[in-house]
Amino acid sequence: MIYELAKKEDLQVVYNVVQHTIQTIYPKYYPMEVVDFFCQLHSKDAILMDIENGYVSVLKIDGKIVATGCFVGNHITRVYVLPEHQKKGYGTFIMKNIECQISDKYHKVYLDASLPAAALYEKLGFLTVKHERYPVENEVILAYEIMEKELHKVSTDIDYNGRKFIPKMNTENGEVSEQTSFIYHQTGNFLWAEYRGGDILKGSMVGTVLNNGELDFVYHHMNQNMQVKTGRCHSVPTILENGKIELSEKWEWTNGDCSKGESLLTEV
Repeated sequence: MIYELAKKEDLQVVYNVVQHTIQTIYPKYYPMEVVDFFCQLHSKDAILMDIENGYVSVLKIDGKIVATGCFVGNHITRVYVLPEHQKKGYGTFIMKNIECQISDKYHKVYLDASLPAAALYEKLGFLTVKHERYPVENEVILAYEIMEKELHKVSTDIDYNGRKFIPKMNTENGEVSEQTSFIYHQTGNFLWAEYRGGDILKGSMVGTVLNNGELDFVYHHMNQNMQVKTGRCHSVPTILENGKIELSEKWEWTNGDCSKGESLLTEV
């Protein structure tokens, strides 16, 4: 999983993601006049201008763009995830990342919430501050909400961004080994990582960094037997004499036998 600034050459794919999502999801909530309004609002020219200004990022899974996020100042303006990739946490991932970036300069973030997205934003802590109505074609009225959220700048004792780890020890019911490598990323107290190697074809993690540097995250991966395994973990860091980090982990599978285990990761 890679989340990075969009390039000009990404324009057509980003446009396709936005338009396909609007045309697939919005007709379940709005009349076609409103759907057409959103399609025009997020035109190719509008997206290109945002890309050129450095406002747009894209989320890539296996090298393919499946979602996009955009913000200007402290205003989140465009977050879309392809319908076939929804309910996997990608929208939350993008929102958390944007919030962390905005918190560097602002103490509050706001957005205009469409009906399909309002429930997600509420779960993320946004509150409705105003109900708006906007006339579109054929005397149809677009109803939407303006939502806000207070942001708090988070600092943690350890910055995991860019650090690489390999397992030094793992209990028998685990699947990672010394051939598995982890690459961590961090923005504020938001953590994510990719891992692969040994019995793991590909895996990813997402979670939070506590102020003391401890980690809480969930993970999922595909193993060599083509099985998808999921779990959750709490990790406690120790700073070694050489300045490297060692992570003592207590984890639990959330599918399969739901057994528990422990592992020890060391920074390389």
